[in-house]
Amino acid sequence: MRSTIAIDVAAPPSLVFALARDVERWERLLPHYARSRAITRPADGSLFVDFVARRPLIDVLGLGLPVTWRARTWADPATLRLRFIHVAGATKGMDVTWRIEHAAGGARVSIDHDFRPRLPIFAAFVDRWFTRPIAGRTLGTFKALAEALAGSSVEPDGVGGQSGSAARADPPT
Repeated sequence: MRSTIAIDVAAPPSLVFALARDVERWERLLPHYARSRAITRPADGSLFVDFVARRPLIDVLGLGLPVTWRARTWADPATLRLRFIHVAGATKGMDVTWRIEHAAGGARVSIDHDFRPRLPIFAAFVDRWFTRPIAGRTLGTFKALAEALAGSSVEPDGVGGQSGSAARADPPT
């Protein structure tokens, strides 16, 4: 199953990329993420990261279901792309590409998910009940952060240089 979720952001694409590429900071930047910790740093510049996000159940009460996965991730600064290949968890095999592109008034951020488990109906269930709610909240939070920073003189760590996360332009092999 392939699906895309996208949002327009009134901020420069380079700023959005600088915020999103540093996946190790997601647990501090995104309130619905409980963990985003690198567990392995291969020589090719990619990272293996354990993620735990909360899928909201009763948002008013702040109750959410923890969702965990491990992904190999890397960034391509030349194309403003982020890549994630899920290597463990219920979404093992999911291929995720973030595309951050110039758009009128700022940036268009799209997240493409390609998930092909043995049971196709499982992919539809995961997309509807987990992928879209978590990715939608992630995009909304990065939109708010980037727009707030674009309106101030403060730049996040990593703007204009490399952050602590994977920053290789070529995909790992």
